[in-house]
Amino acid sequence: MDELRIVRAGVVPYDEAARVQRALEGARQAGEIADTLLLLEHPPVYTKGRRTDATELPMGEDWYRMQGIEVVESDRGGRVTYHGPGQLVAYPIIDLGALDARDDVHAFVSNMERAMIGALGEWGVEARLFDGLTGVWVGAEPPPAGEARKIGSIGIHVRRGITTHGLAINVNNDLQPFEWVVPCGIEAVRMTSLGRELGAEQDLGAFAATLVERLAAVYGRSPVEAAWDGVVGPLALTVR
Repeated sequence: MDELRIVRAGVVPYDEAARVQRALEGARQAGEIADTLLLLEHPPVYTKGRRTDATELPMGEDWYRMQGIEVVESDRGGRVTYHGPGQLVAYPIIDLGALDARDDVHAFVSNMERAMIGALGEWGVEARLFDGLTGVWVGAEPPPAGEARKIGSIGIHVRRGITTHGLAINVNNDLQPFEWVVPCGIEAVRMTSLGRELGAEQDLGAFAATLVERLAAVYGRSPVEAAWDGVVGPLALTVR
């Protein structure tokens, strides 16, 4: 079974993580590294996907920055979302051509959703999908009328068959910043987290281990730990 290199990076600024992903994308395209999964958290930041419009940030970008939250552009798909400490972010840099599904982006995303739902289920939170809505949800009825809460988001980018960006699952993060925007472009959306659903703060590292097992399984890869080595030239990462 092919390897999936697991890099646990801690808290990493969004722009730095984006630079690292671009470097890894090039290395994966050249066959210099195996498929790689970055696991990290971001300092408070709103990221704007390719389909974001100004109405999703109704306070104006300067107001959000005054609250200590960065606002940055992203080349991933989707709309605006929030990242912050306590939220688990996973960025798979994977060669789609090497997967059994080959260049099937929909299958790649579907497997990512399965892994998220499976990991949450192992921790006692039943999650699901809704037709026409992005991400992973808890609850039976979708918004705006239903009680469902969004717990996980997906936004990927594919270039020359290599994936970047990925998924975010709310574990222990502050949910207030989601209320100041229109997250993922979904009006009347309510957000939740693993900690909120279970009534107590959860072990993010242990949950990350569960997610790694699920992602490795759906992509047919064997997880192998790799090192985050600090600053290497302008890139801040080397995978050994």
